Amino acid sequence: MSEDILINITPQETRVALVLQGAVQELHIERTLTRGLAGNVYSGKVVRVLPGMQSAFIDIGLERAAFLHVADIWEARPHDGTNATPTPIEKLLFDGQVLTVQVIKDPIGTKGARLSTQISIAGRMLVYLPQDSHIGISQKIEKESEREALRTRMQGLLPKEEKGGYIVRTQAEDAGDGDLAADIEYLRKTWAAITHGARTRPPTSLLHQDLSLAQRVLRDFVHDETATIQVDSRENFVSLTEFGKTYTPSVLPRMHHYTGERPLFDLYGVEEEIQRALGRRVDLKSGGYLIVDQTEAMTTIDVNTGGYVGGRNFADTIFKTNLEAAHAIARQLRLRNLGGIIILDFIDMENAEHRSAVLTELKKALARDRTKVSVSGFSALGLVEMTRKRTRESLAHILCEPCPACSGKGQVKTSRTICYEILRELLREAKQFNPREFRILASQEVVDLFLEEESQHLAMLGDFIGKKISLQVETSYHQEQYDVILM
Repeated sequence: MSEDILINITPQETRVALVLQGAVQELHIERTLTRGLAGNVYSGKVVRVLPGMQSAFIDIGLERAAFLHVADIWEARPHDGTNATPTPIEKLLFDGQVLTVQVIKDPIGTKGARLSTQISIAGRMLVYLPQDSHIGISQKIEKESEREALRTRMQGLLPKEEKGGYIVRTQAEDAGDGDLAADIEYLRKTWAAITHGARTRPPTSLLHQDLSLAQRVLRDFVHDETATIQVDSRENFVSLTEFGKTYTPSVLPRMHHYTGERPLFDLYGVEEEIQRALGRRVDLKSGGYLIVDQTEAMTTIDVNTGGYVGGRNFADTIFKTNLEAAHAIARQLRLRNLGGIIILDFIDMENAEHRSAVLTELKKALARDRTKVSVSGFSALGLVEMTRKRTRESLAHILCEPCPACSGKGQVKTSRTICYEILRELLREAKQFNPREFRILASQEVVDLFLEEESQHLAMLGDFIGKKISLQVETSYHQEQYDVILM
C-alpha cells in the first residue's frame, strides 16, 4: 500500500501528515517557539540529588528542571556483563556538578524532560554510541547472514582510533561502503563538536540540537511504500533538497514541490481530519462509533454499535462492529498520538473465537505503528489493556488548552445550580453584614432564570432578609461565575 507524506511549512510551524489510501494515519506538528527537545544534548548542572528516589534534578536551561534516574546514568551500570546492582546515585552525582546529558523524553504536562548520560547521535543509516564499543544491528534486519555481513563491513570501515559503538539502522541494509563511511564521518564530527562545547561552554548550554521535523521526515519516515513527499513551501523545498542530496539521496526522486491553488492540507482533507481528531466521538462507517476520553492517568476508548444493525444476528452485529473498531482505534492512537495506559472497552462478546479474532485484528492494525505498543488479552471485565510509549505531547495537548469555563472537567454547573448557590450566599452575607442593598452580578442565563422560574424564590429571600436584591448581567461572565455586591 503506497503512502504519501505531506509537509506544510509556515514561519510559525511545520505540519506533517502521513496519508495511506486517502486516510490520514499520522500527524506531526512542530512549532518554531516550542520545538521538541528529544535528542538535544546539553551541558547540565545538578540542582538536587534525591537518594531516596535514586534520581536527580538537572538544570538544562528550561523553565522546569529535568529529571535523571540512576537507570539512565551510563556510569552507574555494570559494564562487565553481570547483573550487578547499579552504583547508588549519591556516589556518582553531587549538587553543582556539571555533566553532559541528552533529552530522551520531552516535557509532558507537569513533568520535566527526562535525561540520560548515555549519548546517542542518529545519522541516516547509523546511530553513534560514543560511550559504548559494540556494533549492534537493527532487529528488523532478520537474516543472520545479513546481520553478520553488516557487522563485518562496519568493523572494516571504522577508524583504528574509534572507541565508540554503532547501531546499524534498517536503512543501511542495502547501503554501500561509501554511504556508511560518510555517515561515520558525519557522526564523529558531530560528537567532536559536542565534546568541545562541553569543555568550553558554560553550564545549561545547548551543545547539539536534533534535526527539524521536516529533516527528520526524510531521515526516519520514508520507506519503500512511500510514493511521494510533497512540500508546499518553495524555499523549504530547496533547503530540504540540499539536505537530501547529502543525507538521503534515495528519496529525492519522490520529493515534489506542491504549487496548486488549494492549500495542500485542504486538498487531502487533513484540516477536517484534525478537527475530528480533537473530538470525543469517532464515527465508524458501519454506523457504530467510538468515544475517546483522555485523562492525565490514562486514555479510555469505548466502542458502541450506534445505528449498525447489519449483522445476521446480535452477536454477528457486535463482532462486525468490534472488528471495524479495532482498525479505527489503531488509527486514532497514531493520529492523536495517545500514549501511556490505554483501556479499550469493546462491546461484550460471549464467543471466545470472536474475542480472539478481534484481538488478532487489533494487533495486526497496531503493527504499522512506529511507536512501541504492548497489548494484553481481554480481562475478566472484558476490557483490553494496552500501553503505547509516550514520546511527545498528544495532538490535543499541542493544539488545545483546558476550557476556562469548566477548567478541563468537561461539564459546568447548570444555571439553576448557580441560582441556588447565589441564594445561599445571599443568606450567608445577610447574617454577617447590614448593607442597604445586595446586587447580584451573573451571566445572562442565570439572571434570566432569576427573572422567570426562580423569581418567587428570590422574592421570598428578599422578604426574609429584609433587603432589596437587584440583578445585573455581566456579559463577560461564564455560566458558573457570579459576584454578590454589598451596596
